Amino acid sequence: QVQLVESGGGLVQPGGSLRLSCAASTSIFSFNFMGWYRQAPGKERELVATIGSGGNTNYAESVKGRFTISRDNAKNTVYLQMNSLKPEDTAIYYCRGVRVSLDYWGQGTQVTVSS
Repeated sequence: QVQLVESGGGLVQPGGSLRLSCAASTSIFSFNFMGWYRQAPGKERELVATIGSGGNTNYAESVKGRFTISRDNAKNTVYLQMNSLKPEDTAIYYCRGVRVSLDYWGQGTQVTVSS
């Protein structure tokens, strides 16, 4: 059973930074792509950023220039560096990995941006 475990969430002031980690229980080379998604209270889950097996990245317009997704293949971990955080970034952040037709999600980590 593949597991994705997120960490790194917390409470941060506006303008601050956080780095989220997603540790996979298997080689991340096996995933077609991995990504970060978020869901705010009362809203639909939305894409934040994805990274393909070849390293190509994709970002939501709302986070471009502020967030960076990266991967460490040796550690089987995907990261989301979040800078210049805004209150509207407050959400539960989920890691996702897609391998062929299989779709895996982590349990989520809470990010709260508030003064």
